[in-house]
Amino acid sequence: MPMPRLDDDQVALISKALADPKRFEMLRRIAAANDAPTCSCVREWLGLSPATISHHLRELEAAGLINIERVGKFAHISLRRDVWDAYTDRLRAL
Repeated sequence: MPMPRLDDDQVALISKALADPKRFEMLRRIAAANDAPTCSCVREWLGLSPATISHHLRELEAAGLINIERVGKFAHISLRRDVWDAYTDRLRAL
């Protein structure tokens, strides 16, 4: 699968999403998880309210950094490694 090409607007959106320490920590833990964690896992990790978790996940999803797959009443979250790699490649190119 080819790496996505990120335009300047998406790079800025990703940077803005990662500027929040809670979102950055959330993404770090999602990336490190062996299986796609659920929202309840995120709540256990960070001790945030469901509304706050939902807000942060929407920001990460809008930036293209995560996929959220709904299975029944659960939402499984995974890092979009292709987008992450494209973003870090753009940063390395500075």
